Amino acid sequence: MDTTISIYLDTRRIKDDGLYPVKLRVYSNALRKAKIYSLEQTIEEEEKKLIRDQNVQLVTEKESSLIITDLINMTKKEFESVWQTEKPRKEHQPKRIFLNAIKKKGDDVALTLNPFNFDAFEKKLFRKTGDGGNVFYQYELMMNELKQKNSFGTALNYKMSLKSLKNFIIYDKNLPEETVIKDLAFTEITPDWLSDYENYMLDEMKRSRTTVSMYLRALRTIFNNAITEKEIPSEIYPFCREERERKTKYLIPSGENVKKALDKEQLKKLFKAKPQTEEQKKAKDFWFFSYACNGMNIKDIALLCWKDVDLIAGTLTFYRAKTIRTTRKPKRITAYLNDFSKSVIEKYCKRSKDKSDLVFPFIANSESEFENFRKIKNFTRFVNQNIKTFAESIGLSDSISTYWARHSFATTAIRNNGSMEFVSEALGHSDLKTTQNYFAGFTDETKKEFADSIMNF
Repeated sequence: MDTTISIYLDTRRIKDDGLYPVKLRVYSNALRKAKIYSLEQTIEEEEKKLIRDQNVQLVTEKESSLIITDLINMTKKEFESVWQTEKPRKEHQPKRIFLNAIKKKGDDVALTLNPFNFDAFEKKLFRKTGDGGNVFYQYELMMNELKQKNSFGTALNYKMSLKSLKNFIIYDKNLPEETVIKDLAFTEITPDWLSDYENYMLDEMKRSRTTVSMYLRALRTIFNNAITEKEIPSEIYPFCREERERKTKYLIPSGENVKKALDKEQLKKLFKAKPQTEEQKKAKDFWFFSYACNGMNIKDIALLCWKDVDLIAGTLTFYRAKTIRTTRKPKRITAYLNDFSKSVIEKYCKRSKDKSDLVFPFIANSESEFENFRKIKNFTRFVNQNIKTFAESIGLSDSISTYWARHSFATTAIRNNGSMEFVSEALGHSDLKTTQNYFAGFTDETKKEFADSIMNF
């Protein structure tokens, strides 16, 4: 092991009572760096209770704190007698046992890290025993990491996945609805458990296969991370990795391949119809702006700056916010503005000479990432609610959302003889398979025309 863990008496500053704090010193040979930690940080509430019980019968927290203080603060002479001597006297043995336990905890954590890094060491050292194997704890870690990266949407998906798992446990164990579920061991999640969860979501909760797939892919990531971090053995992994495991492992269901695109006649009907309210008018404008600008999603529209728009050349260029942090070489997308998309900019923009200012006033550059996320989510909800109401009022599907604008762009482009490669570039995809999922297929009319012409040699 390239890491040295030792118990250390910090004599740099003497305390008012003439004692020095005992600390844990961690030195990494590879990093050539040492860090010192307070022992109190490493003591869990359960351990504090054990310390109290092993010493005296206490009635107050104040007396409890005195024992903890006595364990982690010593004079130089006492530290020598407790820790630096080979065989401490009987009265010093409880403290020796305590310090050995702290050192062992540090050693055990360091052994799980290859290569060693202090951030991971601290995360594992200062948590409760058993947290590493607790699914819910690992979810919380993931959500915190995602929020730190400003990936609030993904963090929200993990939150919903976690909530559904807790609700399933309450249902499965027939517990009161108000029960607070704090722990779920990785070992409890078996292929059968996952199948029961899937049935509960589909049959009891009436959720779609797509939702089940999203939530379980989040859980699968939690499993993979825990295995990578050596929190759990790979042998307990319940998900199917390859075809030969289908009989013994659980296979996450595929989401329904529901067509989310409008055909030419439906698009014409939606575009020509007159909205009943100003809210519907605004929702319709931004739905078709998204459609006309390469299926641009609402977040990217909200983040457009004036430097991204060239009204003279008739173009706007942008990076997809969804992939800019997750792709090493994000693709810069260029969308060509038509008369309609220019009119939407003209109508709703906030004029500015500063090229870094936002085009549309949905959010503000000065606000926090989370506040911007909240406002974009609210505006997306506004567009979705009003476009659905509008579409339903003219006899179209009430399932239409901003996501349909993106699918409709892809499908229309391909049906108008645009290649899959062209559409993939326009959407900013790095994989043609992703683009194929956006295509709603050819119309029956196109198929009939092809059948009629196939013998025209």
